[in-house]
Amino acid sequence: MKKQKKPGDNISLKTKKNESPLIIEWINGQTNLMDSIRYLIENEIAANGVRNLQNYIPAERSFPMDASSFPLEKGEIAATREAYGQSKKEADIAEDPSAKEVEEPPMEDDIDDDDIESWT
Repeated sequence: MKKQKKPGDNISLKTKKNESPLIIEWINGQTNLMDSIRYLIENEIAANGVRNLQNYIPAERSFPMDASSFPLEKGEIAATREAYGQSKKEADIAEDPSAKEVEEPPMEDDIDDDDIESWT
């Protein structure tokens, strides 16, 4: 049985060797990767509760290697975001960042010796 995580514990993530360039681009586009992942987890919990996704998602998935299959028009992007649970306000902010009322400073990820140790 794996050790249960507690608040403040470190987690380590590793990308696949053949990871989609879009996923890598998304990861590199985050100023605070953990907070972005936390946001995705919060949305999953709000939609479906706490569950083991491995019981619900296919082990083999295909994801586009480029953005050619994604909508490019602002309206289509907003509709897609809303379909995936993002609010209209969040979609509007995503389309026009100046719509955001208050810009919060990005938080830095804390890296400690345990993180570095888990990478090697």
